[in-house]
Amino acid sequence: MAKSDDGIRILQGLLIFGNVVIGMCGIALTAECIYFVTDPHGLYPLLEATENDDIYAATWIGIFVGFALLALSILGIVAVIKSDRTLLLVYIILMLITYAFEMASCITAATHRDFLTPNLFLKQMLNRYDKTETDNDNDSWMSKGVTKTWNKLMLENQCCGVQGPSDWQEYTSAFRQGHNDADFPWPRNCCVLDAQGIPVNLDGCKLGVPGYFNKNGCYDAISGPMNTHAWGVAWFGFAILCWTFCVLLGTIFYWSRIEY
Repeated sequence: MAKSDDGIRILQGLLIFGNVVIGMCGIALTAECIYFVTDPHGLYPLLEATENDDIYAATWIGIFVGFALLALSILGIVAVIKSDRTLLLVYIILMLITYAFEMASCITAATHRDFLTPNLFLKQMLNRYDKTETDNDNDSWMSKGVTKTWNKLMLENQCCGVQGPSDWQEYTSAFRQGHNDADFPWPRNCCVLDAQGIPVNLDGCKLGVPGYFNKNGCYDAISGPMNTHAWGVAWFGFAILCWTFCVLLGTIFYWSRIEY
């Protein structure tokens, strides 16, 4: 089949359109991953303390892949217009490498969701919240990050603990070791606070009087943004992979049909 055939010209147009879409998806993927990696909800310290922040690794890969897709889409358009077999071969090889990276990013993000269980954050909270006796500087730094993040979570979302205030009562914790149960049945941020950040009724909060302490757990406030992060990176990435696969097949067919 010669380059001038009508079928080849139609295929050229489709491949150019396909690469334009790939380039736009690359820009969108990069923007999405940059947004997630900036940690807008301030939850990264909780993931870091679990020593499994693979979702952020997947996001960084997504940023690289986004830039790569944009650059390769331009290369693909040029190669198709020029009908240059060498450029097309370079495009196909580099796109396959990029495809593999994006596949790894999507799988990591999708499977990481199962890791975000209530027990994971409960154990971390009990072990690290307001921990004073740390093993080393890294342990101290992580414990401070977890404490600061939990204080912010409970304050902003008007929640307490992972499942509720009973978490502080039913389990042994670093917080309990440093605070008397009668004075601090749970952290002060579990109390209903006024505009100045002062408990509306401290005694009522200590006694667990309804209306003076937050009885809802914070797990939804943690898992919601993290699951959105994971699914955003994973499923948008899978959609890009499906489209790119079709374009790659078309490019390989085009490469095999043009003349030397």
